[in-house]
Amino acid sequence: MKKKINYSILFCLTLLGLSSCDRSLLNPIPQTSVSDASAFSSTTRVQTQLLSLYGALKDGNFYGGRYVIYGDIRGEDFINETSNLVTGSDVWGLNATNSATAVVNLWYFAYLTINKCNIFLDGMEAGGSAVVGAEAAAKYIAEAKLIRALSYYSLLQYYARPYIDGNGNKPGLPLRLNGIRGVGQSNLARSTVAEVYTQVLKDLNEAETGLPLKYATDAENTTRAHKNTAIALKTRVYLSMQNYASVITEANKIVSATAPFSAPTGVAHALQADITTIFTSPNYTTTESIMSMPMTATTGDFPGTQNQLAYYYSPNATNGGIGNGEYSLNPKGIIADTTWRAADKRRAFLKTSGTGATAKTWLIKYKAASPYTDYVPVIRYAEVLLNLAEAKARTANAVDAQSVALLNAVRQRSDATKTYTAASFASSTDLINAILLERRIEFLGEGLRNNDLVRLLQTIPAKGTVPAKTPSEPNYIWPISASELALNTLATDN
Repeated sequence: MKKKINYSILFCLTLLGLSSCDRSLLNPIPQTSVSDASAFSSTTRVQTQLLSLYGALKDGNFYGGRYVIYGDIRGEDFINETSNLVTGSDVWGLNATNSATAVVNLWYFAYLTINKCNIFLDGMEAGGSAVVGAEAAAKYIAEAKLIRALSYYSLLQYYARPYIDGNGNKPGLPLRLNGIRGVGQSNLARSTVAEVYTQVLKDLNEAETGLPLKYATDAENTTRAHKNTAIALKTRVYLSMQNYASVITEANKIVSATAPFSAPTGVAHALQADITTIFTSPNYTTTESIMSMPMTATTGDFPGTQNQLAYYYSPNATNGGIGNGEYSLNPKGIIADTTWRAADKRRAFLKTSGTGATAKTWLIKYKAASPYTDYVPVIRYAEVLLNLAEAKARTANAVDAQSVALLNAVRQRSDATKTYTAASFASSTDLINAILLERRIEFLGEGLRNNDLVRLLQTIPAKGTVPAKTPSEPNYIWPISASELALNTLATDN
C-alpha cells in the first residue's frame, strides 16, 4: 500500500504557480513523513516536491520572518517595547534558554527544511531523476542543495561558536544528510563547525554547477536559486569563515572590476538607483535582489501571526504605522551616527512618533500592511559589493582602491553628496571600520547584524537595560534546542 505524502509547510508560492496546502498536516514527530516512490512518479509531482522546499524555507518561523528578526534584535540597534517572550524579548535580552520559543522553533523549522531537502534528494536518486530527465534533475538537485546549505549556515550563526574561535574546531550541528522517515532516527552527534561549513560549501559549489544561469522572468530570478545565488551566498559564507581570499574569488565572478558595478554573467545584478523603491511592490524583483522570500495575500502564503517584519518594526496605527511596535530603534544606536547624514535616502526608512522625552524612532523599511506581504530579503547585490570591499580591505597592506570604490557605490546610491577617497582613511583598519558601519546602515532590518558581530568575535554592545555580552559569556551563542536534546541522546549542549 502506498503511503500518504505529507506536504507539511507547503506554502502557496504564487509566483511559481503553486497553491497552498492544509497546514494541519504538520506533525512534530517525525519531522517530515515518509515520501515513497509515488511522490516522484511524474514531472508534476517532482516539481511540487521541489517547490515545497522553498515553502519550508520561507516559513514565518524561519527565513520568512523570525530568522531575520532575531539577527537584528540580538544586536544593539533595537529596543524592545513589549517585553513579550513570544516576540523575542529574551532574544533581545540575550538570555534565551533551551526551551525558549525562539531557540526551539528556529531549530525545528530549519531542520524541517533540511529534512525535506534530504528526502527530496533521496527521492531523486531513487527514481525522480529518471522521471524528469538529466537536465531538469541537475537543476532541481542543485536547488535542493542550495536550500540545505542556506539552512545549515543559518543555524550555525545562532547555535555554534564563530569559525574564528578555534578555526572551526568547536561543536557545530548534527549534520543530517539523509532523510528522516520515521521515529528513532534522531541520534547523531554534533559535527564540528568546520565540518558543517565544509558541507555548506560543498552543497553551494555543487549547486553553482547545476543551477541555471537565469530564468525566464524577474520573479523567478528573485525567488528561485540560480548560479549567481550560489556565488553570492558563498561570499557570505567565506566572510563568516574569515577566508577573505575566497570571498574575493567568488565575488569577482559576479562583480565587474570597475564602477558601475554589475554582474557580467547570468542575471545582470546591479544596484538600483533608489534603494527606497526595492522594498515596495512591484519592485521586489529588481536585479538588486539576488534572492528573496516571496509573500502574497493568499491564506498560508504570508509569514503568519507574530512572524512578520513589519509587525515587529513598524509602529502601531496610533503612532502612524502598520505594525505592533514591538521594537523601536535605539536612540544611541546606528541612527545616532553623525556620518549617516540627514539627506541620505535610507533615512526615509525611519519614522519618529511622539515628541521630546517620549519620542521614539521606528524602522518602516517594510511597508505592506496586514497580512504583511513584503518580500523578505535573503541576499542583495549591495551585500556582495560590501563583502568584496571588506575582503579586499582586509587582505591589502594599504587602503585598497577598489574597496573604496565599492564602498562609494553603496553610500553614494543613497547619499550622492558623500565621496570617499583613499585620503579619507589613514589605514586599512579605518577603511574596514567604514565598511562595517555602512553594513549597519544598509542592512538595518535585514538580519545581518548578529552575523557580523559574531563572525568577528566582537562583544555584543549594551542596549537599553541589557548589558554588553562578551564572546566568553553564556548566551553569546544560543543553547541547543531542548527538543533536540530530548530526542537526540548523542547531542550535547553549548
